[in-house]
Amino acid sequence: MPSIEETSDLIAPPPEHCPGPEGEQAGKADACAGCPNQAICASAPKGPDPDIPLITARLSNIKHKILILSGKGGVGKSTFTSMLAWGFALNEETQVGVMDVDICGPSIPKMMGVEDEAIHVSASGMSPVYVADNLCTMSIQYMLPSKDDAVIWRGPKKNGMIKRFLKDVEWGELDYLLVDTPPGTSDEHLSVNSLLKESGIDGAVIITTPQEVALLDVRKEINFCKKAGIKVLGLVENMAGFVCPSCEGSSEVFMATTGGGEALAKEMGVEFLGRVPLDPRIGVACDYGESFFDAYPDSPSIKSLKKVVEKVKMQVGEEGDLEEES
Repeated sequence: MPSIEETSDLIAPPPEHCPGPEGEQAGKADACAGCPNQAICASAPKGPDPDIPLITARLSNIKHKILILSGKGGVGKSTFTSMLAWGFALNEETQVGVMDVDICGPSIPKMMGVEDEAIHVSASGMSPVYVADNLCTMSIQYMLPSKDDAVIWRGPKKNGMIKRFLKDVEWGELDYLLVDTPPGTSDEHLSVNSLLKESGIDGAVIITTPQEVALLDVRKEINFCKKAGIKVLGLVENMAGFVCPSCEGSSEVFMATTGGGEALAKEMGVEFLGRVPLDPRIGVACDYGESFFDAYPDSPSIKSLKKVVEKVKMQVGEEGDLEEES
């Protein structure tokens, strides 16, 4: 039986402190008074989502599920997700999947070099799009008639698409499923967390840049994880200085006026996974859909990325199997 979020469009945005259309207090709480959705929510089916057992069964062969979060946009979250996926996939025996739940701004297909691919549907479900033999992806981008088409959806419809990614995609056996989320703490984050709760989320990797304006929102993201019961695997400081591709000299682009990501991690009591320098060739690799590890193995950023990959593996209980450069 589908949920109210999938079968009906709420006729107005939910009010502040909304108990949710499927909660026991739906349509009855003080916040519901005067809300145009009150009658819809009051008549909605209550109880646990009947699709959750189906999702749990579908994802039973996925060993680790990791959310990639950021407090604000522009910190390189999707770029880092693609780097992390390529880093895991360096080991040919490791099977990696990337699920792009940034419904209104899907960028993983472009960064992975498969934006012109389409989804194949069979009796067993939708097949993910493969980038390499051990690396697959899923995104709404594959379903759009044109790569320039805009997705203009409200929360319930976006949440329904995320449920399809989890319930209907034939992910198969994976060692890691990376979930690239939009910035902030909105519908998509709540939906992923509730749908994956039974199957288990290993935790979240949070991305920031050094300046205080980014760290302000990261504090909110960490507190969101604590309230939602999501373990914070660690914090990565992205764009931590600029590395010249020619001379390999470095300079600060975003000044860490309050100590940057490492100081924030210590303040909030979370693991600091490392700093990744800003190398313009990372952007080039993403534009062309190439593996940065293969295209620019001489970049100083590679050493930092490999260390982050190893630390994430340790945080989920795996041993690092990438060789560190001296």
